[in-house]
Amino acid sequence: MKKGVHPENYRLVAFKDMSNDDVFLTKSTAETNETLEVEGVEYPLIKLEISRTSHPYYTGKSKLVDTAGRIDKFKTKYSKFKK
Repeated sequence: MKKGVHPENYRLVAFKDMSNDDVFLTKSTAETNETLEVEGVEYPLIKLEISRTSHPYYTGKSKLVDTAGRIDKFKTKYSKFKK
């Protein structure tokens, strides 16, 4: 196996889901300047938009987000093709 291919700076990192404030620890090599204290220990922090605790596939809860009436625009656009 080639030497120097795999990173050697694995460490515990706190990943924070910003949509529901869930925090979990796992090993990572991701670089960050922010830190977060978890149970009295300070860890590097990586912020996530979505994780296993907020993704609809894993939670079983789906959200219908209609931004700027996109569904209504679609229906009016294609209503002329309706038989």
